[in-house]
Amino acid sequence: MKTATRLEGIGEYYFSQKLREIDGLNKQGKNIINLGIGSPDLPPHPEVIRTLQEESAKPNVHAYQSYKGSPVLRKSIAEWYARWYGVGLDPESEILPLIGSKEGIMHICMTYLDQGDKVLVPNPGYPTYRSAVKLAGGICVDYELKEENRWYPDMQELERQASAGGIRLMWVNYPHMPTGQLPDRALFEQLVAFGKRHQILICHDNPYSFILNEEPMSLLSVPGSREVVVELNSLSKSQNMAGWRVGVLTGAKDRIDEVLRFKSNMDSGMFLPIQLAAAKALSLDKDWYDGVNAVYRRRRTKVFELLQLLGCPFNEGQAGMFVWAKVPPGSGNGFDLSDRVLYEADVFITPGGIFGSAGDGYIRVSLCSPEEKLQEGIDRIRQKIKTRIHV
Repeated sequence: MKTATRLEGIGEYYFSQKLREIDGLNKQGKNIINLGIGSPDLPPHPEVIRTLQEESAKPNVHAYQSYKGSPVLRKSIAEWYARWYGVGLDPESEILPLIGSKEGIMHICMTYLDQGDKVLVPNPGYPTYRSAVKLAGGICVDYELKEENRWYPDMQELERQASAGGIRLMWVNYPHMPTGQLPDRALFEQLVAFGKRHQILICHDNPYSFILNEEPMSLLSVPGSREVVVELNSLSKSQNMAGWRVGVLTGAKDRIDEVLRFKSNMDSGMFLPIQLAAAKALSLDKDWYDGVNAVYRRRRTKVFELLQLLGCPFNEGQAGMFVWAKVPPGSGNGFDLSDRVLYEADVFITPGGIFGSAGDGYIRVSLCSPEEKLQEGIDRIRQKIKTRIHV
């Protein structure tokens, strides 16, 4: 059978491919330590699990749910945004729960892009932005992020790209994945002003704002931002609920209504007990976030040790559940170093090049493994390849 032309140039997701390779190596008895994927290994809060169990046992919760999500969940999202971001949202009209924020990336692209429309995409950046744009018929226009510019966009270059015309959307993600760079207020104000000048919808993907970060920020906190901004958020990272698939789109009523026109034709609402458990998760206090971050800080110390062993320079002030590091001279690019560590030490770390050409000289290490597993990875690298790593 011939596949649709929209799939041309869309390859299998890198991690889908790599996990299959790792599974094959494990079947050969390799016992690969996977430090590549950002899937939280910690559980949600016990009260969240208890809520799911209790609600699931009720006989009247198994029907189709509203496309707009439960009012209970929408209210809890509004309260969460007000408490942590200082952003007031109308739970009835400015919040749309999603089956994971990755779903929302596709919904936004399908809602707003016609064939040939241009979209500003970060390089390096989350690969799904690029895939979703292409699947919707859009054209990706890279804006390169550089370490010497704190991984912020070059606003003069953005003005040049926008002046060429045809730009409909811009994907933005801070705290940034994969670099861990935190935003500041000035950056957010510049992005909103840029969107207004050129009538570009600024799509902010914000799943990492609570991980190793004491000051969560929302792009919607900038006055007047709702004219040109929508924001995606997620419980996958901050609440350890990645497999539950709970995300949210926030923004002006018109934007929510527009995306709902597409979404309502693609899926139904989430299982109600999951929504009620998510509402419980969003009500957790600061102790929850402090506890999660204490674990990640201890793990990050181990990852720093691993990177120092490989001779990789890195910034200690990163947020999120990864550490981004530069490949040392003489070690090739990120793919070369990743493969070397995998095949010689049976440890998988992510090559930065999967996030775009601007990531070729970098690697990324996940914090989603216990300290003892990270120590085992350190020991393997020290024993098997340290003497051949250029430090």
